[in-house]
Amino acid sequence: MKKKAIPVLVALLLIVVIGGVSLGKLYFDKYSYSKEMADLDAYFGVSGDESAIVLQDELVDEKAILRDGSYYLDLDTVHKYLNEAFYADRGEKLLLYATPTDVIRVNFGENSYTAAAGVETTDYIVAFEEGDEVYIAMDYVKLFTNYSYESFERHLQVYTQWGSRETAETTKVTLVRERGGVNSAILREVAQGETVEILERMENWSRVKTSDSLIGYIENKRLTAATQWEETPVTEYEEPEYTDRLLEGKVSLGFHAIGGMGGNDTLESMVSGTKGMKVIAPTWFSLNDADGNFRSFGSGDYVNRAHNLGLQVWGVLDDFNYKLESGATFDDYTILSSTAKRQHLVAGIIDTAVSLGMDGINIDFEKVNSETGEHFVQFLRELSVGCRNSGLVLSVDNYVPFQFNDYYRLDVQGQILDYVIIMGYDEHWHGSKEPGSVASINYVSNGLERTVQEVPANKVINAVPFYTIVWRTENEDVTDEYLTMNKTESYLGGVDATIQWDEETGQNYAEWTSGSAFYQIWLEDEASIGEKLNAMNAHQVGGVAVWRLGYGTPGVWDMLNNYVNVP
Repeated sequence: MKKKAIPVLVALLLIVVIGGVSLGKLYFDKYSYSKEMADLDAYFGVSGDESAIVLQDELVDEKAILRDGSYYLDLDTVHKYLNEAFYADRGEKLLLYATPTDVIRVNFGENSYTAAAGVETTDYIVAFEEGDEVYIAMDYVKLFTNYSYESFERHLQVYTQWGSRETAETTKVTLVRERGGVNSAILREVAQGETVEILERMENWSRVKTSDSLIGYIENKRLTAATQWEETPVTEYEEPEYTDRLLEGKVSLGFHAIGGMGGNDTLESMVSGTKGMKVIAPTWFSLNDADGNFRSFGSGDYVNRAHNLGLQVWGVLDDFNYKLESGATFDDYTILSSTAKRQHLVAGIIDTAVSLGMDGINIDFEKVNSETGEHFVQFLRELSVGCRNSGLVLSVDNYVPFQFNDYYRLDVQGQILDYVIIMGYDEHWHGSKEPGSVASINYVSNGLERTVQEVPANKVINAVPFYTIVWRTENEDVTDEYLTMNKTESYLGGVDATIQWDEETGQNYAEWTSGSAFYQIWLEDEASIGEKLNAMNAHQVGGVAVWRLGYGTPGVWDMLNNYVNVP
């Protein structure tokens, strides 16, 4: 029996020994300090001439490239993190930058840029095109942007914001590791007394950034107590001031629809009966080809007569009336995406405005799509430069803002323009096949709320409709016709309509039947306009516009006069 027990005991002993060794190895692996060095190329995700970017305290996905001793960022990265005002024309091989008073021009591949003051030479290529990307020298971006960068072997540290930072010193020579834990790979050795920035404190480890902007982990027992350090902001670039030409008090603007030179003769009749109006905006100009030209019904005599009536004249340039008149099919993208065509248009409309003695220009581009958005914004930047230098007021008409039309960039418009006009109507429109209000109070009020979040309120003008739509539904067929405010009373007098106040839309609502057809109308009248003026006062906007002259009633003009003249 004893001989049979010996093998069993040996086997048990071996199991214990093996188990002990395994447990020891596990313990050693868990608690011993790894000496593995991290692959810094893999850590930063770089190869070739790439440099990683540490933005503030975060390693971002985008990369810089190093060429001939200068660092470059692609245009999208510049827009995303530094300055979105840079504009590249890939077709004409140009990089443009618009300040309040100048459009600065760079030819791809050259070491110079051209401003109003002349040509400036740099010791680096300013911008170049490579594959699908346009790259801009970081030093050139710094000429127009407050930011700092410092270069290291594989990466750049970039700061765009400055404030208070928490720092600590190392108590002895230690290691900064890629992740928290003794098994993690080593980024580098840290000397005793070296200062690191504390990004996050945990129980045993702290996430830190070293003096050379390596982000990793150090054991808390190797760090002193934290102290606060205040950074000194970079102010190498002084942001220029966008001077505004704002009218005193609230604006009251009337759009004067003019379909030919003869329409200028109607000025006095259109102004007759208005009250409190300060600006008249004749629809004189319309794009008429794909090269940036426009047809004009402008008249210097009209301007003089309007001035004698105490009115400023802001001539309207649109992108649709000539097309409706002629059937032309060119699009905005063709014009606005070409620097040559765009600047031809800018020069043409400014020269025309100055020659006619106009006080301002109103842009009414309603055919801009998302593809054209960035080019439309550049057009406004360049036009604002010309208007500012020529003493012209610049305003732009916009749809009520929603996410689907945010490429009109109200935030940029609010910075560079004098006035941003919201066309507070077309909630339902001709041909929409869905009966409803042209401009319910919630539609108007919510649109103003979104607008003033992006545009200074005193620059916002809300346009109200002096018309409505009569909706006719027969079976499933929906048709409509426009009805002007001054014709509404006589129109309703000829039908058997039931009129009642609709609290939801802030309008009087009427409906009736005639034969097999059902009619509906949401009225624009003194009551509905009063609701809209109340919303405009609540949002403290800069004024009111009306579409259009010749459609209003004396009672509504009394209300507008009271609106603009009562603080």
